[in-house]
Amino acid sequence: MLQASEPQARTTTFGGRPIGHDERVLTPRPWTEAQSLWARELLDTVPAGPVLEVCAGAGHIGLLAVAGTGRHLVQVDADLHACVWASRNARVWGVDSDIRHGAMAEALMPDERFALVIADPPYLPSDGVSEFPEDPLTAIDGGSDGLDLARECLTVIGRHLVRGGAALLQLRDEAQGRELAVDAAACGLSIDESRQFDGGAVLLLRRTTEG
Repeated sequence: MLQASEPQARTTTFGGRPIGHDERVLTPRPWTEAQSLWARELLDTVPAGPVLEVCAGAGHIGLLAVAGTGRHLVQVDADLHACVWASRNARVWGVDSDIRHGAMAEALMPDERFALVIADPPYLPSDGVSEFPEDPLTAIDGGSDGLDLARECLTVIGRHLVRGGAALLQLRDEAQGRELAVDAAACGLSIDESRQFDGGAVLLLRRTTEG
């Protein structure tokens, strides 16, 4: 009987360091280094406290953001394979990261608060995922309008971001950000800035209510 072969481990350089992954995990996109570097800049301005990354995948964006800062990192992903790779990568990088497998809203304790939240949800509409057959479906399918998981990220950010903290939400483009303005406000958040990169967009969110 033929047996399925184990996925081959791959290495992608991200921020000058190796990130391990395989075909079951989304390959790190080079442009997302810009999100990591923006997050790192924000760490100089936000309160003391840990950093949260949801929809973390192989963990590269959060790892590059906090490496060398001494900040504790919590990384959450619903895919077990992604969590395994995120854990391995954290060890290689020497980053203190708490990897949690599960739905983002269920993986956090109600009283946990974070100075910075990084959110990297899938954002393609379901009817467009066939254009990317090499990518794991769970890492790119954002539901009918591409924003199902992004809305979940807003809910988590609204619940767990400290007053004076900041959050960075990755999207396909700035147009998606405009679509989320009402959802963000309903979660007690404002969109302070958006940046379009060659590959995606990132929103900067801050609290408008007490956290």
